[in-house]
Amino acid sequence: MRNKNTLVISSEVVPYLPETILSKSSFRVPKEINDRGGQTRIFMPKYGLINERRHQLHEVIRLSGMNLVINDIDMPLIIKVASIPKERMQVYFIDNEEYFKRKQMLLDTKGKGFKDNDERMIFFTKGVLETVKKLNWSPDIINCHGWFTSLFPLYMKTYFKNEPIFRKSKIITSIYENDLGEILNKKLNEKIKFDDIDVDLDLINKPDYNSLLSLALDYSDGAITCTDKISSDLANKLKKFDNPVLDFDNAKKENGHTNFFKKYFL
Repeated sequence: MRNKNTLVISSEVVPYLPETILSKSSFRVPKEINDRGGQTRIFMPKYGLINERRHQLHEVIRLSGMNLVINDIDMPLIIKVASIPKERMQVYFIDNEEYFKRKQMLLDTKGKGFKDNDERMIFFTKGVLETVKKLNWSPDIINCHGWFTSLFPLYMKTYFKNEPIFRKSKIITSIYENDLGEILNKKLNEKIKFDDIDVDLDLINKPDYNSLLSLALDYSDGAITCTDKISSDLANKLKKFDNPVLDFDNAKKENGHTNFFKKYFL
């Protein structure tokens, strides 16, 4: 992994959010890479419950200031950054008052998904990729964690397909247990097509957990199963997947992810 660049994208990362399987894994993977001489950048949403003072977040003015068009509406992009103590790992936060100021993450206080989670996904996806472009930092590997990142493979392989900085990037989707809550807005595919993404999106006519992850796999170069409770639909999808897959037992092993990346993608 030495001198190789890995972009880790997740909806949750410790120590900025409570410990879950997803947030712990999204920390452990870049730490493995860092410890083996690789370079990492981590991206996550800047939810309202993240304490900026405690974690020493600060806005990156040179990266902020652009507007992202989401379903024909201009939405300001704010980028903040912090360093994980003692780990020399930078974390970039995608922020927007409309989408991420609220104190909950992706589910409301009753455990239901927010009605605008579809647009929040698109904003987060485009925000990360546009920011990486501005950083002029070319990732060898892009590792996406959780259903909230499931549009990244599609956008990178279509909307950003002509960007030189992503030309050699390999994208790997990490699959976790279903925590979506409910299906997203059924107009998600229309909002994606607004970005002139001219591909068949019938798969997400009903944008539930299985269809979103299935779409991600269609545009991924590899996959990692981070749960032993994978749905039968996704298990069948992976059986037909033509690219490398790291199974749950091997993903749990020390340096399991980095060995997988090195063997197949570097």
